[in-house]
Amino acid sequence: MSKDLIRLMHALFLPGVEAAHSAPWQPNTDIYRTADGWLVKFELAGVRADDIDLQVLVNRMTLRGIRRDNVLEDTGRQHTPSAIHYRMEISYSTFERSLELPCDLSRAQIETEFRDGMLLVRIIPQS
Repeated sequence: MSKDLIRLMHALFLPGVEAAHSAPWQPNTDIYRTADGWLVKFELAGVRADDIDLQVLVNRMTLRGIRRDNVLEDTGRQHTPSAIHYRMEISYSTFERSLELPCDLSRAQIETEFRDGMLLVRIIPQS
């Protein structure tokens, strides 16, 4: 059965599957005001630290990256017929999230830590 026919069947009978598969995603984010600045947490389960890019411009922080299906890549099955998806709820694609904070990030001290699927960004504004 061709992949186009399978996609058509999914679109007709499981419309949510194709929508979830093709829609870009934005990681969930928590922002905390701390005693010495800000803490921003990005939820990035399944994302490799090497696949993340954080950019700062004035008061805007933009996080970009990609989440890959590492399980299929690691087993080498991504191109075999046994790897045709049955249900896809996890987004494997590029992502982008922009945030504005009420401080000048270009002069701030910024520290990052990637831990347990979370990117922690500590921002200490400089006067």
